Amino acid sequence: MLLDTILDTIYPLSSTSKLLFKQISTEVSFPKGHIVLRANKMESSIYFIKKGIVRIYTTTLDNEITFLFCKEGDPIISMKSYVLNEKGYEDIELLEESTLYEINAIKLQELFEKDIQIANWGRKFAEIELIKTEERLLAQQFKTATERYKELLKNNPEVIQRVQLGYIASYLGITQVTLSRIRAELK
Repeated sequence: MLLDTILDTIYPLSSTSKLLFKQISTEVSFPKGHIVLRANKMESSIYFIKKGIVRIYTTTLDNEITFLFCKEGDPIISMKSYVLNEKGYEDIELLEESTLYEINAIKLQELFEKDIQIANWGRKFAEIELIKTEERLLAQQFKTATERYKELLKNNPEVIQRVQLGYIASYLGITQVTLSRIRAELK
């Protein structure tokens, strides 16, 4: 997915503002399994996925809990680092060989000061991320595992095809055995 398309999906920008944005972005590629962002580390970059899929997870004493998948067009960001300049709590792993647009967060903050369109883009970006977080929280609190799986099938069918079942089960908050049972019931 092109950076112009990703930017305009969040908030339409003029060609001048897009050019400023592109001047602070770099296209980078990493292999499957690469950890893009690490927990307990202050992150200085945000990314947008040009090609690939990632999982965002946290580690407890005895396992890893996946709480989000991101694919083409989605941001990869430690909001805690980005907003509060504090160490993040999440690890972000590439599940496929991936190409990303890397943007230095400090340079982006500087653009917010210089360009009102980019500042509005940043506000809209934060609002969208807040809504997505709220929707995930509500789904986890009020929907059954079967309902969450059906929603994943409906809204992100490519995740089912591109991500191993163990990560999907973790995302749904269930075991792989329960996920297999849900999948069998839905066939």
